[in-house]
Amino acid sequence: MELNIVIPTFNEKNNIGVLLEKIFKLSDNIKIVIVDDSPDQGIKEIISQYENVHYIHRDKKNGRGSAVITGMNYALEHFNCIHLIEMDADLSHEPNEIINNLNFFYSENIDLLISSRYLKKSKILNWPPQRKLLSFLANNLAKNILKVPISDYTNGFRIYSTKAAKHVTANCGEVGDGFIILSEILVQLYYNNFKVKEVESTFVNRTRGESSVTFKEIFKSLTGLFKIYKLKNKLKS
Repeated sequence: MELNIVIPTFNEKNNIGVLLEKIFKLSDNIKIVIVDDSPDQGIKEIISQYENVHYIHRDKKNGRGSAVITGMNYALEHFNCIHLIEMDADLSHEPNEIINNLNFFYSENIDLLISSRYLKKSKILNWPPQRKLLSFLANNLAKNILKVPISDYTNGFRIYSTKAAKHVTANCGEVGDGFIILSEILVQLYYNNFKVKEVESTFVNRTRGESSVTFKEIFKSLTGLFKIYKLKNKLKS
């Protein structure tokens, strides 16, 4: 089975090579698109040794969410996609989970499968307590407002059906450009009757580089959440 993967990056030169080594151990049939918002194109040189890795460099940091949509558009146009996998470049998402998740994805005929940090058997490793608390509270706030029966609204380790990915690229990106798009995507798909499920996952805090999440992005996400609430009500009506 071909693996089609979208990876947004920002200043991940220290991690991208390690991630690609892990991914290419999974299969001989892999196509990846990397959407890079870094100030320079240092990542392009690192990935040049790999076949079937497509590189898009954007002139400024336009946000993780818009990077994913850009990557989805590219993959849908250039790959013969039967699914799209989204994951981060900072090694927080474990590539070895991909095959089991894909098997579950196809056996259950799912449109969006989220790797959740908050199911019973899930684990979060090496996250500072304040970051863990902030994420937990943000996800519970989103769940209470948006009413999608999912525990993790903000983890970007996901698998999309081609149909779902096409819906996302056509309809999402209106409420912001950062992590809030993850919640927008979830609401768009769930309330348009796409099949959404989640699976246990182990999330590992980065050991190299710095998180690109800022308090400005957190504030924008909170304001975006209420825009998504209006979207939810519109989709339900």
